[in-house]
Amino acid sequence: MLEALLSPESWTALLKIIGINIVLSGDNAVVIALACRSLPEKQRKLGVLFGSAGAIVLRIILTFFAAYLMDLPYLKIVGALLLLWIGIKLIIPEDGGENISANDNLIAAIRTIIIADLVMSLDNVIGVAGAANGNLSLMIIGLLISIPIIIFGSTLIMKIMDRYPIIITIGGGLLGYVAGEMAVTDSAIAGWIEHHAHYLHIWVPILGAILVVAVGKWFASRHELGASALAREVGKHS
Repeated sequence: MLEALLSPESWTALLKIIGINIVLSGDNAVVIALACRSLPEKQRKLGVLFGSAGAIVLRIILTFFAAYLMDLPYLKIVGALLLLWIGIKLIIPEDGGENISANDNLIAAIRTIIIADLVMSLDNVIGVAGAANGNLSLMIIGLLISIPIIIFGSTLIMKIMDRYPIIITIGGGLLGYVAGEMAVTDSAIAGWIEHHAHYLHIWVPILGAILVVAVGKWFASRHELGASALAREVGKHS
């Protein structure tokens, strides 16, 4: 076992897995940053750490069933719809009500990270499984090595979001784009699209990004109007 892991072939496969994780984890880092951006500074680190760890554990579990899950019709479409909703929710400003405790916000952020990462990992694990040639040990090692990379990336993105809020909208759009990519590769419709409507591979992801940004901004504007009305009511009675 140990000799197999130390062989040149295994090291080459491991480097491929790490590379794939770095490339494919960009959107995961965006989700983590979006979900944790409204947390207090002390809880941001906890949200990133526990959210990333939970997502990685679920991704390892998903790897066992990757080949079977990818053949299930409509699974990717359902996942894409879920990811669209997550993208919209992450664009909407967080309620800052006093009745919502910091711990509740932390748990909600961790839950969002894990669900979104689980959905997006449907595609990611296939690339990793292919690079590992079915070697589960290599897949797990590669995922574990990628954890600090994802954590560093999400922390950096959060700092950029604090300075440039437009990144929040761009991040939400990215999730919509990923959802569109996922939907058109669902086994129930992928064959038909490939032969009759290949252009959907381009347009559905773009429309997904536009949908998330448009709906998210609409909800955000309603949220701001509601907050302004509440502030005026409070001002009248103070």
